[in-house]
Amino acid sequence: MPRFAANLSMMYPDLPFLERFEAAAKDGFKAVEFLFPYAFPAAELAARLKANGLQQVLFNTPSGGLETNSFETAWTHGSRGTASVPGREAEFRAGFETALTYAAALSCPRVHAMVGLRASGTDPAAHDRTLIANLKWAAALAAKEGIDVLIEPINPRSVPGFHLNRQDEGHRIVQAVGATNVKVQMDLFHCQIVHGDLTTLIRQFLPTGRVGHFQIADVPDRHEPGTGEVNWPHIFSTIDQVSAESGWNGWIGCEYNPADATPGGTSRGLAWLPR
Repeated sequence: MPRFAANLSMMYPDLPFLERFEAAAKDGFKAVEFLFPYAFPAAELAARLKANGLQQVLFNTPSGGLETNSFETAWTHGSRGTASVPGREAEFRAGFETALTYAAALSCPRVHAMVGLRASGTDPAAHDRTLIANLKWAAALAAKEGIDVLIEPINPRSVPGFHLNRQDEGHRIVQAVGATNVKVQMDLFHCQIVHGDLTTLIRQFLPTGRVGHFQIADVPDRHEPGTGEVNWPHIFSTIDQVSAESGWNGWIGCEYNPADATPGGTSRGLAWLPR
């Protein structure tokens, strides 16, 4: 059976962030992910994980900025990553080094390096070159700590202008980097919107060894499985089958907005979760 991690940036929206760790544990989750840790001391987050018997499996690099105080400002001003953006290499490196510090404190084995936006009319090849160079640098640094670096293709409806939209694009970049600890984050919400045919995508890419993490949300409204168009029992069965055949043993992040955001709504909405 696939292993599921609660995304604490989206789930349990009725609770303050630091209280969501306990809520996830009470609902039976053994692992969590979230977007950004930088608003909280790493020691505080580590304590919450330990107290609730949780494993941190993923978080993002900062979306921009050079130090902690500017990370949140970059996000609120619309920055969606710097890894592929020419001229923002210093921001990427500063953010990635901070992410590695948090990853070490949280015993987190993978970090999502946010690729960023490409303005209309700019050269895609220049963004590719910047992304590949940044990932080669990041891979060498992360390898010293035993950490994987992930990139995520994101659909252009949710984030217009995002540089990577397709799984094949992400895998092409990973192959060009040529580091075993650089992998693709396969978010099935984005895959369904861009590609469809999720079964074929999973069977095509999971056996390559270049898929580092899954994320899920139903389409079109990004709520929990069972609220939209995807046949989730079939998808989870496919992941199970291909994982057994290929030796994949990763996590599936529940990166969805609960359809019921009222107190207790996230927990009530977990009827979809195989137990």
